[in-house]
Amino acid sequence: MKDDIFLVFGILAIVFFGLKTRTFLKEIWRNHDLLIGLSVNDLKTKYAGSYLGVLWAFVQPILTTFIYWFIFQIGFRLAPVDDFPFILWLITGLVPWFLFSDAVMSATASMQEYSYLVKKVMFHVDILPAVKVISSLIIHIVFVLFVLLCYLGNGIALNLYLIQVVYYSFCLVVLAIGIVYITATLNVFIKDTMQVVSVIMQLLFWMTPIVWDLNIMPPFIQNLLQLNPLCYIVMGYRDSFINHIWFWDKLELTIIFWVITSGVLFIGICLFKKLKNHFADVL
Repeated sequence: MKDDIFLVFGILAIVFFGLKTRTFLKEIWRNHDLLIGLSVNDLKTKYAGSYLGVLWAFVQPILTTFIYWFIFQIGFRLAPVDDFPFILWLITGLVPWFLFSDAVMSATASMQEYSYLVKKVMFHVDILPAVKVISSLIIHIVFVLFVLLCYLGNGIALNLYLIQVVYYSFCLVVLAIGIVYITATLNVFIKDTMQVVSVIMQLLFWMTPIVWDLNIMPPFIQNLLQLNPLCYIVMGYRDSFINHIWFWDKLELTIIFWVITSGVLFIGICLFKKLKNHFADVL
């Protein structure tokens, strides 16, 4: 009975937030050609003039992965997680984090970066934070392919559960978009926003089971940490690659994720719509 009530209220909350954000999201989709074009151009201009070009988008994440692998497996001599190679377990959790981190940090400053577009009367400023998210998503797709090659190189066969990566990537994009519409809006009016976001991102990284296993925590702490939407996504990637668990087998966590994420998206869109007419004046 309790589970049924939770399920009903969860679905009602998701539907409510979905209806409230539908018009705004449809407007973004209506300009999807412009959105994709700006995202590709953003990726090109970001590394224009450098010798390695877009390859720099992969150098830092790969180096970061190597550092964590060296510290935790070579330095701390951690054993494989559930008899699974630690390096593969590690990169499976890091890949979604790279997308989320890059999207949030870059999109927070998107209004300032594209201030010349914000000041154009006829331009749809609604799409600018999403441009950075889609730009990060392009890099993310390449990283997922890289992870698949790593698994094949280690003799691990691909399976049907990997289809879920598309679903969890979608979850990640929706969550990131909800957050960046909040941070991008605040950053226009509060200049300390970037610094605050940077600190929060560091805290969020260590509060998410990316380089450590959630099962080492007491049950109460596990339940608390699973309220973090990123925890759901990182565990979902590992469920797809390693544990072979369908997302609907974790229905309660799925409902919780979508209630929180749709709520964040609703807040972000409402805040952005309320203040966007003042962006040009402040910038």
